[in-house]
Amino acid sequence: MTLPPNYDTAWILLVDKFYFFSGTVVCAVEQKPGDGGKMAKASGNYATVVSHNVEARKTRLRLPSGAKKVILSACRGLVGIAAGGGRIDKPLLKAGRAYHKYKVKRNSWPCVRGVAMNPVEHPHGGGNHQHIGKPSTVRRDTPAGRKVGLIAARRTGRLRGGKKVVAGDKE
Repeated sequence: MTLPPNYDTAWILLVDKFYFFSGTVVCAVEQKPGDGGKMAKASGNYATVVSHNVEARKTRLRLPSGAKKVILSACRGLVGIAAGGGRIDKPLLKAGRAYHKYKVKRNSWPCVRGVAMNPVEHPHGGGNHQHIGKPSTVRRDTPAGRKVGLIAARRTGRLRGGKKVVAGDKE
């Protein structure tokens, strides 16, 4: 990394993309200059500087998703990897930890299956065995209380066969 001679040393970690070498690992990268960092902020994530376009003052990044994004070189970012990598490697082990994890996030736990419910609670509920009892695909214009399962599915079932390669497609 190269810095201009009059660069403030207090910002040594938050420096312009223009001064990062290609291959530099960065996190908390700004999408627009001055927005405070929006990309590659999750635990253990990072983006990689791919290249610079000096004339256009643009920088090309490889994001954690694998997508490549072109941003202005005036955008800033932190050098290195975001802390907390490997957080999801350790199992939660008990319901109490899952309860507290999702309590601060959103109401998505516990997740009860529809077939395990009663008919008044879910369209898949009821019956003497835990089965849906009717096709799981529903129309797009189905009433809200019945719209569960595969909504307006184009196809169902197992994917069979390989992907067809069309002559002329290059990736």
